[in-house]
Amino acid sequence: MPSTRVNGIELYYEIHGDGPLVLLILGLGVDVNYFADIIRDLATSYRVIAYDPRGAGRSDKPDEPYTMDGMADDAFGLLECLGIGSASVVGCSMGGRTALLLALNHPGLVERLVLVSTSALVPHTRPLTREWLAMDVLSRLPLPKSVDAQPRFAWKRQRQALVGFDCTGRLGEINVPTLVVHGTGDHMVPFRLGRETAERIPGAQLVALPDGHRATFIKHGRRLVEEIKRFVPTS
Repeated sequence: MPSTRVNGIELYYEIHGDGPLVLLILGLGVDVNYFADIIRDLATSYRVIAYDPRGAGRSDKPDEPYTMDGMADDAFGLLECLGIGSASVVGCSMGGRTALLLALNHPGLVERLVLVSTSALVPHTRPLTREWLAMDVLSRLPLPKSVDAQPRFAWKRQRQALVGFDCTGRLGEINVPTLVVHGTGDHMVPFRLGRETAERIPGAQLVALPDGHRATFIKHGRRLVEEIKRFVPTS
């Protein structure tokens, strides 16, 4: 179980497969186990680096304020520790915001950018949906570690890091090939926000998938991998 010390915490990471480098950055409340099938399928064509963000999985969970800039610094620090100078980056949900900041703050590091079920803006108010209610309830339950190892305080720290996030005004600075994949029925990150993100990034491509937020990773996981393989060269 490899881990490395980055920005004062231990980050758990895994490396699978061979080929061009792809860094996979995960979202709110999930760890590498949640993406096991997607990682396996990507690893048939790429060398995939996936890690548990601070506050999740087997990475440290300090009970202190988290910031999105700090999470981007974690991703940068991990690649630096591994001696990696550049990679294609796939960011999912909250991890997509981390990926955006990584591309903006370390432009030479990101070769291609894939943004999945995410946006450059987190609205100040969210509609109360079944998806958000389910996540809130699950974060309160004392589930076995094999199901969810994240304590509620860490989930809250991650979620608070998203409050007020807005890098919309900087999207024109992104000058790497970018793919945006978003579910048309996404109630956690509305499709219009994904579309607006794609429209503001020069030359970005938008792929619309059916259904909602989690369906993109579960029900349509194979389609997501196919879209990534079409976009990120495999050799």
